[in-house]
Amino acid sequence: MGRMPRELPIGLTPPDWLVRNLRAQPAPVNWPAVVRAAVAMALPLAIGLAVDRPFYGALASMGALNGVISDTAAAYRVRIPTIAIPQLSGAVGVTVGALVYGHGWVAVAAVTGVALVSGMISTIGAVASAAGLVLLLTCVVGAGLPMPGEWWLAPLLMSGGGLLVLVLALLAWPLRSGVPERAAVANTYRAVAELLAAGGSGSTPAYDDARHAVTQSLNQSYDIILAHRARHHGRSPELTRLLAQLNAITPVVEAAPAAHLSGTPLPPDIPAAVRHLASAVETGRPGPTGLKLPTPTTETARAVDHALRHAAEVVTSPDVDPRGVDDRLGRPAALGIRAARALRDVTLSAASWRYGLRLALCIGIAQALVSLIPVPRSYWVALTITFVLKPDFGSVFSRALLRALGTVAGLVIAAAVLAEVPRGWWDVPVLFLLAPLIPALTPRGYGYQTAAITPVILLLSDVLNREGTALLLPRLVDSLMGCAIALVAGYLLWPESWHTRVGDRLAGAVEDTARYVEGAFGPHAVDPPARARMRRRLYRDLSAIRTEFQRALTEPPPTGRRAAAWWPLVVAVERIVDATTAARVLVKYGATRPSAGEVSQVALQLRELATGVREAETLYEVRTDLTGPADSVLEPLRQEVAAARAIASPHGEG
Repeated sequence: MGRMPRELPIGLTPPDWLVRNLRAQPAPVNWPAVVRAAVAMALPLAIGLAVDRPFYGALASMGALNGVISDTAAAYRVRIPTIAIPQLSGAVGVTVGALVYGHGWVAVAAVTGVALVSGMISTIGAVASAAGLVLLLTCVVGAGLPMPGEWWLAPLLMSGGGLLVLVLALLAWPLRSGVPERAAVANTYRAVAELLAAGGSGSTPAYDDARHAVTQSLNQSYDIILAHRARHHGRSPELTRLLAQLNAITPVVEAAPAAHLSGTPLPPDIPAAVRHLASAVETGRPGPTGLKLPTPTTETARAVDHALRHAAEVVTSPDVDPRGVDDRLGRPAALGIRAARALRDVTLSAASWRYGLRLALCIGIAQALVSLIPVPRSYWVALTITFVLKPDFGSVFSRALLRALGTVAGLVIAAAVLAEVPRGWWDVPVLFLLAPLIPALTPRGYGYQTAAITPVILLLSDVLNREGTALLLPRLVDSLMGCAIALVAGYLLWPESWHTRVGDRLAGAVEDTARYVEGAFGPHAVDPPARARMRRRLYRDLSAIRTEFQRALTEPPPTGRRAAAWWPLVVAVERIVDATTAARVLVKYGATRPSAGEVSQVALQLRELATGVREAETLYEVRTDLTGPADSVLEPLRQEVAAARAIASPHGEG
């Protein structure tokens, strides 16, 4: 007999939440971003050394580091605000920090106030979040390190380093204009092809995964196109075509649930046709595609066939009528209106104030602590808190844990560099090799990003103060202090941060589904574009709920355990939305329309389900009749609602 593999004793088996935190996320390497990081961070330091001003070069390289962190946009036009706006906020931050450097409690108050502003604006969106991060980071550095020269020199150097990243990011724009946008839309078509291939096969998990991938791809594509459109002056034919192509795939997505619920796999020619259209979108060359589709024989097949032929017509058309392109998206407001709306939302939002106060409290404690206790290079404590408490980086608990582990890993690399590599020109090739690790490892997870950033910051810090390996232990202590403050003052003292919010958000999605059912079948049914917007919002919300669920799973018990209990209901609600969309498609292609009473009954069931999700202890008291015509187009929807109610009920199965 062969030897049995030894298993870890139960007491030594790592808990699930820890394994999830440490698991690397699969992600392709963004090679252009890797090259940009290497050049943008090493070049300023080399120039500084060449003119015998290494301090200036190190500051510019720190600004480039801010640009590398912000360099996340795919579309060229979107890269301008994504990188430039954080650099402007960074210039403001380092100026404020430098003005209060060495002023004791005035510096504590100023940095705490900047933390409040940073936290509040971080809730606006992705660009504002990056701007808020850089604002606070540079303010903390300016308040913790003496800046050279006149007051304007440090912000000029740091902004120049960040703008170098922007210049490098835009070099290929004349040659590759529109390529990222076309690639995003083409990837959405390919995701839809995988969804159609998984439908009707009986493998529900595979279909659920494919549907989630389609939702994510649609979200990404619409975000890229909408951001591009919102900043585009006038009407671009290329942009109009991409919007029309993205809208045209929506009916195919809507027909996919009906095909899946039919229980019969679609012919392979149909997913192949969608992949063929994806290639045509990506090349940007409209023309005949030569699609060969099987003759449809059922309502479901007719729905898929009609939707696919419409998509092919839009993709292959050389000219797209711009009228109606905005119907499914809504026209973007003017820039001034959007800015005023964002400012109003931030100042009036309780969530913005709560996050801003959490961040300000932690930064204030850190600044006060290091003012009372001598801590070498104490700005590292506040830097740690800034990264750990970012609202869009995931769980605070997970970030604190991963920050500590990532710092230790980064210090190991930094120890080897600082101990073995001579200071001076050797710093340039070392930085050229270390900087690319930041964009390469950031998509893998927060801990990996921390491990990549730590040796880079330590190398630049050593250029500024020449402390060598003496930097290592203080940095570790400072990081652990920052993590501890964030865990206590930014996590444990705020119950909302360690209570899962999946239930409330899921209940809101169920209520929106009830409105979707009434909008699709009720006596006051909405028009197709409005219905499409409702469906998109629903799937986007469900995608956000999945993200919240994944975040909660990384929390230690009991939060992670409570989140895991919600998963069956998350899947059940997604299937309810699918069944609603499938029923609408079947009605459009010949099925009998449900009566107003039947629609009202299903909507009532959904609203009672939402109430039960929020208050699980009352769901078992519901007595709504779940029966209806067995041949009704809404029968699959009723079955999904009944299954979800059984999951949510404390007396139901599971």
